[in-house]
Amino acid sequence: MSGWLAAGAWGLLGGAALVIGAALAWFVRIPRLVVASVMAFGAGVLISALAFDLVAEAEASGGLPATVVGFLAGASVYVLANAALARRGARHRKRSQSQQPSEEEQPGSGAAIAVGALLDGVPESVVLGASLLGGGGVSTTVIAAVFISNLPEGLSSAAGMRAAGRSARYVFGVWVGIAVASAAAAALGYQLLGAASPQAVAVITAVAAGAILTMLADTMIPEAFERTHLLTGLIAATGFLVAFTINRLGG
Repeated sequence: MSGWLAAGAWGLLGGAALVIGAALAWFVRIPRLVVASVMAFGAGVLISALAFDLVAEAEASGGLPATVVGFLAGASVYVLANAALARRGARHRKRSQSQQPSEEEQPGSGAAIAVGALLDGVPESVVLGASLLGGGGVSTTVIAAVFISNLPEGLSSAAGMRAAGRSARYVFGVWVGIAVASAAAAALGYQLLGAASPQAVAVITAVAAGAILTMLADTMIPEAFERTHLLTGLIAATGFLVAFTINRLGG
């Protein structure tokens, strides 16, 4: 399989977790405490992947200055984009209860939520594609982190969409579209960065890492804390430790 097809396949796998989560939310009644616990665990897994795979590798290949600049740029761009989308009704796009506005309450919020979901997923997909550069395989830790975090993300957000009165066509259209976009972003990340210098790849990886960490702090962890409260930190720490162990055992 060619590199860009492999990258697209891994991106699609990560995005498919969103669709699976949405289907679970639509057809199965899962306790919100369980969803929040998995979300906290997934946040810990992603933080571990950021620390030991993405940022560390970016610094090793591109140097500390490029990594710092890229990381801060990714965090800043995410905050600006997220703030713009929040004003249009996408602030609570990962919330599972009735925080999401309906289209009647805020016209255009459906499109804003869809764009917000895309904003959350693209950095992860680009990282998956870039991780295949140089002929190496995709990092076990990174793909596990993306899949484990996307599952409760799709579940929680789809439950919130349903509570806001959005149709099955809208909900599954959003998540299937994001899964396809994730595959395309991973394939493009591989293609476009294939001839780039190590420093350029490091900057792009750091940008994605900064955006992912900011997304965790702004959306996933608050949703998890709403249900797990004092256990949030312990559950996230467990996810971090599991991912770290996978990394050291052969990730």
